[in-house]
This record gives sequence, C-alpha cells and structure tokens, in this order.
Amino acid sequence: MFTNPEQFASATKTLFDLQMQTFNALASKAVQGVEQVVALNMATAKQSMENTLAASRQFSQAPDPKAAIDAISARMQPGVSEASAYGEQLRQIIADIQKEFQQAADTHLVEAKNTLSALIYDVTQNVKPGQENAVEIIKAAIENAFRGYEQVTQSTREAMRRVEEQVAQATAQLQKAGQAAQ
Repeated sequence: MFTNPEQFASATKTLFDLQMQTFNALASKAVQGVEQVVALNMATAKQSMENTLAASRQFSQAPDPKAAIDAISARMQPGVSEASAYGEQLRQIIADIQKEFQQAADTHLVEAKNTLSALIYDVTQNVKPGQENAVEIIKAAIENAFRGYEQVTQSTREAMRRVEEQVAQATAQLQKAGQAAQ
C-alpha cells in the first residue's frame, strides 16, 4: 500500500488535475468553435441581407413582370451556391474542432494512463499481509475512474462525428438543390 496518505493524495490530485486540464482544453476548443460558427453566421447573414436588398431593388425596378421574374431567377443560383459554401465552411470548422478535440483528448488520455499505472504500481507495492482486499478495492476504484474518463472521451468523439455527418448531409442536400435549380 502507500507508504503514507500523502502519496495517495498526491497521485489522486495529479489524476484530478489531468482530468481538469482535459476538460478545460475541450471547453476552450468548443468555445473557439462556437466563436468561429458565430462569425460565419454573422458574415453569412450580412451577405444574405445585402443580396436580398439587391434582389428587391432589381425586382422593384423591373420594367415588366418578365424582367422581375428574370431578376429573381438570376438571384436563385448564387443563393444556392452561397448556401453550399456556407455548409462547406461549417463542415470545415466542425472537422477542425473534432481534430483538436481528438488531439487534446488523446494527449491527456496518455498522461492519465501513465499516472494511473504509477498509482496502481504504488498501491500494489509494500502490501502487508491481510491488506490484499483493500488493494483490490483501490485498484478497482482507480480502474473504474479511468474507464469513466475513457467513456467521456469516446462520447465526445461520437458526438462530434454525428454533428459532422449532419452538416455533410445538409451540405449535400443544398448542392443537390442547387443542381436541380440549374
């Protein structure tokens, strides 16, 4: 067992610190991603508003109904192209976030595994007769905590993969709509 309670507390604190670093890194990446999506949405909304105003001007200044319809038709294709470009930019932002999430999670996962291995090694050293059950309980608790940590990491990866798939599907639908409008 541990030679003193401070040794166990130090190892536990190290593991907790690693978990907090991981969560902070992931939260930071998520905030950066949200900032990028907000900036993309703002730019897209501004461009959309400008295009709508230009289309309205052309429509209202059209000399006859055919010219008005032609003006609207001429604006449809660029709108579909812009929507496809938006979807592609959004997909890229999400892919970048996913990559950064994986890198941060993998780095911290390795650190946590090393810390846990050292902790388990420390627990199993200097075991006095009759303390085997206590050692097994501590080892099981440590291993369960690490499995929970791995599960959170895997769930985060799965959620990011699903978001990326949904954006890719939406982008593909926009591209199909654009091709059908041509």
